[in-house]
Amino acid sequence: MSYDFIDLFAGIGGMRLAFEPYGRCVFSCEWDTKAQETYEKNFGDKPVGDIKKIDEKAVPGHDILLAGFPCQPFSLAGVSKKKSLGKEHGFLDETQGTLFFDIARILKEKQPQAFLLENVKNLRTHDKGKTFNKIMKVLEEELGYTVYAKVLNAKGLVPQRRERIYIVGFKKPIKFNFPDIPENGPAIISILQKNVDPKYTLSDKLWEYLKSYKEKHSKKGNGFGYGLADLDSFSRTLSARYHKDGSEILIPQKGRNPRKLTPRECARLQGFPDSFEIPVSNTAAYKQFGNSVPVPVVKKVAEQIIHALERNETIQTDIDIKKNAVVD
Repeated sequence: MSYDFIDLFAGIGGMRLAFEPYGRCVFSCEWDTKAQETYEKNFGDKPVGDIKKIDEKAVPGHDILLAGFPCQPFSLAGVSKKKSLGKEHGFLDETQGTLFFDIARILKEKQPQAFLLENVKNLRTHDKGKTFNKIMKVLEEELGYTVYAKVLNAKGLVPQRRERIYIVGFKKPIKFNFPDIPENGPAIISILQKNVDPKYTLSDKLWEYLKSYKEKHSKKGNGFGYGLADLDSFSRTLSARYHKDGSEILIPQKGRNPRKLTPRECARLQGFPDSFEIPVSNTAAYKQFGNSVPVPVVKKVAEQIIHALERNETIQTDIDIKKNAVVD
């Protein structure tokens, strides 16, 4: 069976890569123009822009909604006013003004069979857990989905410690199991290029600065500072700020200062195939891969979502449904 899906907060299409074996993307949305450029180069269609300007009724019908949405503080503006007027307010009202609300209104209008949301691990604890609880209540109580959530670490599939929360929902109360991610995976040396341009090697000035910065914070008992990668292990998490100095993942070099990863190595670190084209500047590419999803992890989750839809094995009791807790 083939499934139509939409790709919200699409970035450069990491989620789309994972789901394309199971169907076709019928709509994509991404506001960043440089990310749109990379997306169009690789998939042949340009995502529409600001999701807040999109009429949910105009979104094509689809079976699965995908969204790696940014986590913003939830705005409670207007709730106090409604209470003072004695009006009831739903959780959807509480999330207006946040980007999650845009996902919720599309889910409400289109009622897809399933969805996959991805976010930073700290979404669980943001605002003492209130943000995550509101999201779950919107998805379960307001929209009627059976929801599963789990933090998965990508380091068993790519050579990078990258913990992210994955939230999976189904319109029907069907059983779902997250994939088992191996504890140990490939080493960072496996993604390195040979004969790297010297421009990626840190200047003496920058290297001395990073060393003194780390030493200063070490004396204060802080762990801030650069990270020199163990080539036989995994790296720290690649972030969107990597373009600034590359300090979180530096590659040691014999007889020379360490170097930054190249954009292609960052693509590999996130599990993108070498056939994935990088048409933008290095600065833009570093931001894009730092903001992206680890593709092999999403592929594993996608496979489980499709299996669950096709098995269509329903949960029998409310007690079973409530067991869908976040698991570390």
